[in-house]
Amino acid sequence: MDIREIQNLIKFVAKSGATEVKLEMDDFKITIKTTEAGAAETTYIQQMPMQAMPQVAAPVAVAAAPVAVAAAPAADENSKYITIKSPMIGTFYRKPSPDKPMFVEVGSTISKGDVVCVIEAMKLFNEIEAEVSGKIVKILVDDASPVEFDQPLFLVDPS
Repeated sequence: MDIREIQNLIKFVAKSGATEVKLEMDDFKITIKTTEAGAAETTYIQQMPMQAMPQVAAPVAVAAAPVAVAAAPAADENSKYITIKSPMIGTFYRKPSPDKPMFVEVGSTISKGDVVCVIEAMKLFNEIEAEVSGKIVKILVDDASPVEFDQPLFLVDPS
């Protein structure tokens, strides 16, 4: 499979609306994941002998370039918002327990110090408080999903 075929496959997946496509051939494996903005992220897992590796390394760089360009306009739209980020690694929960209501929803007004979510780390539930006041514009993580340190959780409009 050459670079043009890979690029055409990426474009086709982005237009089709599929969220993930995996293609396995005899000598390589390709996984293409799309984001909400329609940009495609391509991951290559090469299983070829070392002498063939340099020939495949070039398409990875070329295929990854359009992804960065497509993601730039989305970052500009969100630049006016403040991001609440995860202070730790763990599991993100939007409510204190399964039978309780969500801490915040899109459109909720929060004040500095309000609890916006809980992150479970090593069987300890840590309340995450807002460091800013404003209105929740977007929730970036699904309930009960794993999160990394410094991963964006919420977008807040401070106005």
